[in-house]
Amino acid sequence: MQRYAQVIGVRPQHFTEYAKIHANVWPEVLATIEACNIRNYSIYHYNNLLFAYFEYHGDDFEADMAKMAADPKTQEWWGVCMPMQAPVADRQEGEWWHMLEEVFHTD
Repeated sequence: MQRYAQVIGVRPQHFTEYAKIHANVWPEVLATIEACNIRNYSIYHYNNLLFAYFEYHGDDFEADMAKMAADPKTQEWWGVCMPMQAPVADRQEGEWWHMLEEVFHTD
């Protein structure tokens, strides 16, 4: 299992709607997340930032992320969510959500 953390901005005028739709994520999207070996997925909010944490239980992260990105219902979901988001300025090329470095963990 590999832990991942990400950050992205949320446009303040859209946060209420963003939280509302995430209270009822489409079942097809949740099924794809599970099929792509993602577990224990959470998104937190602080000021105008969203922080996501998830655990990856697969063997090929890139392949599973490509599988997720190819899913039509997930693409539709992202089409709803992405206009509400504001990627951080110092993200890596090709990133939407910026991957964070883990500096501490304890079980």
